[in-house]
Amino acid sequence: MAAGILITNIGKLVGIETKGLLFKAGAGMSELTSIDNAYLWIEDGKIKAFGQALQYMDQNPEFEDCMIINAKGGMVFPSFCDSHTHLVYAGSRELEYVDKIRGLSYEEIAKRGGGILNSAKRLHNASEEELVEQALVRLKEIAAYGTGAVEIKSGYGLNTEDELKMLRVIRKLQAISPLTIRATFLGAHAVPEDYKGRQDEYVDLIINEMIPVIAAGHMADFIDVFCDRGFFTPEETERILMAGIKYGMKPKIHANELDYSGGIQVGVKYDALSVDHLEYTGDEEIEALLGTETMPTLLPGAAFFLNMVNAPARKMMDAGLPLALASDFNPGSSPSGNMQLILSMGCIMFRMTPEEALNACTLNGAYAMGLSDELGSITVGKTANVFITKPMPSIEFMPYAYGSNKVETVILNGNVINL
Repeated sequence: MAAGILITNIGKLVGIETKGLLFKAGAGMSELTSIDNAYLWIEDGKIKAFGQALQYMDQNPEFEDCMIINAKGGMVFPSFCDSHTHLVYAGSRELEYVDKIRGLSYEEIAKRGGGILNSAKRLHNASEEELVEQALVRLKEIAAYGTGAVEIKSGYGLNTEDELKMLRVIRKLQAISPLTIRATFLGAHAVPEDYKGRQDEYVDLIINEMIPVIAAGHMADFIDVFCDRGFFTPEETERILMAGIKYGMKPKIHANELDYSGGIQVGVKYDALSVDHLEYTGDEEIEALLGTETMPTLLPGAAFFLNMVNAPARKMMDAGLPLALASDFNPGSSPSGNMQLILSMGCIMFRMTPEEALNACTLNGAYAMGLSDELGSITVGKTANVFITKPMPSIEFMPYAYGSNKVETVILNGNVINL
């Protein structure tokens, strides 16, 4: 058995960071360190060493037992960290796609029983085995595009039994998938049909029944709320987050996708790890985020798919904020987990430079999952989640060639993954 992996003939090793840097903000997001003509040594699932090319076998006899991978001039990047997905779901919703083309809004589709409620019905009728099988296909697909860590939310259950079913599925995926997976409880994703007109009672159900049983089983790392117009109010969000915090769940927030909802301010007030979507972000919201430990996370796939306004990414970074980019992979508003495409969207839609967008998809995405001390950069001691590309002329080629998969080889936890 090989003692490790030695990647040789790397055209460019990208995303190098020293220990201790958990995220990049403002002007720092444009800093992306790389080494030309490099090697990378992986041992015991961790990054052991890296540097410019050398006479491997002669200068270090420890390399003799390594598996040698010739990158053939391709680049090596830290794997993408996708901090916002709804990857566990049953079936698809392409008929709503046609409704969108015909001009129906996200809210109009939801009022007709579509949207999240449609997915809730499908999930209720699916077995855990079916959900695991479908999700594994999606996980394999996103790994092939370079994702090594992913957050997965519940929220298509909308009752205690089905929310637990989703979280059990996520737990099974954690056990069998090579990807690093974090679980988020999102019972407050929408108000189920049975509680229309009685939203406060559904909030009580989340607080008094769902959260205690989920916490007792250690089923979720985070708690999330869809705090926006037509969904949950800031006051309801505060009640839910306080209950989650009481039981040890770190907050994350869906906020300001549809309007200036106050969700960003609530997230900051309760020290949310991230606030996500943020299409409607103004001066007050930026001021609230500055100097906090909350990661603003943009989801360009949803804005693109729903033809919504774009979040003011350039303004946010110029003010000194960090940004993460995530896929929002879900069946209704962003049916793709391709982080290479999200990287391209960050550049085109948000006018981020390739360097800024890459930091947003790697180190800052890892931070938005509480994982940037382990993942998101080429750093000695971090988990060896990396991918080798096909030969490329430049770093800029990664977002530029948005229609093709540039990944050649995927290594997760120090193991080559069969794609």
